[in-house]
Amino acid sequence: MTEPLSPGATIGILGGGQLGRMLSVAASRLGFKTHIFEPGTNPPAGQVADRITTAGYDDTAALAAFAASVDVITYEFENIPTAALDALEQHRPIRPGRESLRVSQDRLTEKDFLSRLGIAVAPYKNVETLDDLQNAINLIGTPSILKTRRFGYDGKGQARIMSPDQIDTAFSDMQGAPSVLEGFVDFTHEVSVIAARSINGDIACFDPGENVHKDGILATTTVPARLTSAQRTDAVLLAAKVLNALGYVGVMGVELFVTSQGLIINEIAPRVHNSGHWTQQGCTVDQFEQHIRAVVGWPLGDGSRYADVVMENLIGDDMARVPEIAHEANASLHLYGKAEVKPGRKMGHVNRVTSTLK
Repeated sequence: MTEPLSPGATIGILGGGQLGRMLSVAASRLGFKTHIFEPGTNPPAGQVADRITTAGYDDTAALAAFAASVDVITYEFENIPTAALDALEQHRPIRPGRESLRVSQDRLTEKDFLSRLGIAVAPYKNVETLDDLQNAINLIGTPSILKTRRFGYDGKGQARIMSPDQIDTAFSDMQGAPSVLEGFVDFTHEVSVIAARSINGDIACFDPGENVHKDGILATTTVPARLTSAQRTDAVLLAAKVLNALGYVGVMGVELFVTSQGLIINEIAPRVHNSGHWTQQGCTVDQFEQHIRAVVGWPLGDGSRYADVVMENLIGDDMARVPEIAHEANASLHLYGKAEVKPGRKMGHVNRVTSTLK
């Protein structure tokens, strides 16, 4: 049995974006310190963490010094180079573990993993050559979507194929990167489950949220989602099945399509997740505190929802609306401290409490 860390211990966080920032705030509420490792200068998490190391993931000396300064290591994004993980794991435990990253870093590996568990996913085929893509289209058909196997997020690294005459353009858009073709799923809406698993195997799931995307970026998450009682149970059970199969420790986001044939997993994210931000105003213990509790070996908190919430991402020029939003009743602003506003860049979010549960 791993001994839980006591307040005053230091949690190392790989990545200094907004998720690392909110993890640091949650850790501080429980009396823990955080040390951020981030290649970029002046990251959002660095403004609230106890320490920050600014170095590349190929800097072995910096990685070793970082590991020596912390008691456990976690991360806010999944595309961490394997060599960096090798260097860190020699010194400190990494939670969630390496297997979670191995599976989630590659879309093909992820879909193979889910399929082996007997979990429904969209039809898919590996694509490395133009002939592969042609053969995949022959099997799956159009419309479909070609995605790079690695490093895609917020709609990046993707090309929609609405008809076979778009194959050459889509393949060119991937710029030679190994890819996977996914068939379109006829779904009514998308939901996500934010689930947590502790070191001793306990699992706690938040209520599923309903997601709406615009231009490939999450725009809103609404709880409660439009689900029957049976669908809500199925969504939670699917998330738990994934967590247990990975021996996972921490919080994971599991995105699912709701179809007339049942639930289909779109993707998993081995970290706190954008669609879980609503928990900050909807639950006593939010997803960030839940993740900290898990990685330090504490009991998981009660994730019961006590309010209906709509989370809206503030993207790019949405920042101009902040003074207006600040006047709204029942609206909680969370701004990320990013120095420059850019189109498509997540600058913050607002949680609007629409009603409280009795």
